[in-house]
Amino acid sequence: MSHPFRFGVIAAPRGSAEEWIATARRIADLGYSTLLSPDGVGLHAPFVALATAATAAPGLRVATFVLAAPLRAPRAAAWEGHSLAVLSADRFEFGIGTGRPDAKAEAESFGRTWGTGDDRLAVVRDSIAALREFDGADRRTPVLMAAAGPKALELAAAEADIVALAAMPTTPRADVAAMAAGLRERAGARAAALELAMNLMVVGDEVPPWTRQFLRADPAELYRQGSLAVLRGSPQEMADELQRRRDEIGVSYLAVDQSFVDSLAPVVELLAGKD
Repeated sequence: MSHPFRFGVIAAPRGSAEEWIATARRIADLGYSTLLSPDGVGLHAPFVALATAATAAPGLRVATFVLAAPLRAPRAAAWEGHSLAVLSADRFEFGIGTGRPDAKAEAESFGRTWGTGDDRLAVVRDSIAALREFDGADRRTPVLMAAAGPKALELAAAEADIVALAAMPTTPRADVAAMAAGLRERAGARAAALELAMNLMVVGDEVPPWTRQFLRADPAELYRQGSLAVLRGSPQEMADELQRRRDEIGVSYLAVDQSFVDSLAPVVELLAGKD
């Protein structure tokens, strides 16, 4: 069963309070459902930033995207997440993952052990378990996991509510569909409840230099190859393409970098909340 469309904006929490609050309010005004905050010591602390955003923009959902699990003890992360869920009136999504490679130095600066991939995945598992404990029987804070490898997908299938398919931009469409199908198979009875998400790396024809550097590929060539990271065309053409992706793969939750918030806004107007 497909979920209704919803859209989020990945915005790095930096700068003054006025700038951050304006960002949150603008995202809400454009019809996006969620503000997603990255995790890194070069930015404002995500839980504090998201609490500010949730207060400034009533109705806007907020999410960590995603917490680098090794930076925090599992119960500490879960305590913060549960508290934000309660105080935002259940508008918080607990996004967590094993951490990008360059987060190793950040973890060590906090006196935290980085560990192996299996070690870091165990911290993710323990953090989710602690969150469920804090929530108790009367609340279920949504857990968002970004996953690509078999072990991460196995854990996401068992424990997450939202799974961001972390496929590379060059991953063929058929392979992403197979990843989604495998996730649903692992989830078993939970499959219908799982919400599938993906990042849109490029929307439209204008591509900032940093995006080209991050992709390490020509966006135009990725588009010709049918990459799911690139979305182009008129608003209606882009909306039709996202509907095809939901029909074929099951992805209904799309996240875009703040750089493309205006480019995707007409599509958000066409699709947000649509079954």
